[in-house]
Amino acid sequence: MADSLRRLVGAESGRVLQEKLESWYRDYEINSCDQNLNRCCEIIELNSEIQGQLFTILNETSQEGGHYAGVETIKTRLLPWLGTCFSCATSGRLFETNLSLARDSIEKERQLRELASNQTLQLQELQEELTSTRLQLDHVQQEFARSRSPFPRHSENKSPSPLPLRSCSPGRARRTNASRRACLVARFGDIYAQERLDAETLLRTYVSDMEMVQRIIYIAAVESFHAAKMAYRQFKIRVRETLSLGHSGPESLEDTVLDYVVRHEDLYDVQASVNEVIRSMNISPKISFPPEIDFIVISTLIRELCRVAFSMQTLIPPLDIAFGTDGELFSETKYHRSSDSDFTAALVAYHVWPALMENDVVIMKGEAVTKRGALWSHRSRSRSRSRSTSPLLSHHLSRSRSPSPLRSGSPRR
Repeated sequence: MADSLRRLVGAESGRVLQEKLESWYRDYEINSCDQNLNRCCEIIELNSEIQGQLFTILNETSQEGGHYAGVETIKTRLLPWLGTCFSCATSGRLFETNLSLARDSIEKERQLRELASNQTLQLQELQEELTSTRLQLDHVQQEFARSRSPFPRHSENKSPSPLPLRSCSPGRARRTNASRRACLVARFGDIYAQERLDAETLLRTYVSDMEMVQRIIYIAAVESFHAAKMAYRQFKIRVRETLSLGHSGPESLEDTVLDYVVRHEDLYDVQASVNEVIRSMNISPKISFPPEIDFIVISTLIRELCRVAFSMQTLIPPLDIAFGTDGELFSETKYHRSSDSDFTAALVAYHVWPALMENDVVIMKGEAVTKRGALWSHRSRSRSRSRSTSPLLSHHLSRSRSPSPLRSGSPRR
């Protein structure tokens, strides 16, 4: 027994317990609830260790006194204390019962929240189905009005029929904004590296002037972004008008509209934008093309640019291309110089590829050709065209006033 008692005294467990109690008392008011509970559990654990050692000493001491020594002490002091412990155990069971009830209550609240969330999603799906039905009705009415019109209106974009809805959680457009932005920036770079060069190779079979080839591709890029942005605005207006009839939170109307557009980008009538780009290129004074060939030969490039430009409008903030003019001061932050440039020239002769912008920040550099006297040569070309139009350009402009089916952007048969 003496050895067990000596080890207990040597461990100074009682002093450590007292110090922990005093430390807890000092910090109780500044501790959080979790910190105070952790301190209490720590002291209970230490106290249990001391009690276990004391019961060991009690057992050894009772054995030293023989069979009957210490019986009176055990009866008058230990047994009543043990009875009190059993009563505490009963309180402990009551605590466990209350804890179990609390857990049941928390589980029921969780189930109610899940039920409310499911009902919200079901309501949103019903609203989206209603939106799809309204858009389909709008499309049918437009087609009916177009079929009754005695004169076809080639300038109108065909309104696409909504496809079956894909279920999606609210706020998806904002949550996926960063990943969609990275993919679109990469795709814009791929178009510059692949589709642009393919179009350049194709155009060289019809146009021997490399400058004219590069001008055609640059204006195709500019017009593609313009047409896609116009189509995006029109599509967004239609969706907003339809959704506003039955919109009810928790998202704002603008976020709901953006979610719908992102989920239904395949409803974008990209062919209508391609036709619009080709019509704009046919009347551009900066480029010309052999009369027997149509700009539709680079429709693959135009189509990909329109798709990317449309998707870039769904970003927050949207991406766009930089505005460029012949004869402007060359900007190192916006453009790379082409290999055939005069690297000492300060002015841009013409642009090869537009820079990609996010607000006023350059995301990806474009490409430009710099030459000395670029501004003078640009003005000289403009004056000569205004005095006497070349036969090729005269034929080109006359066709733009009364376009043939091929020049108006319709596909070849």
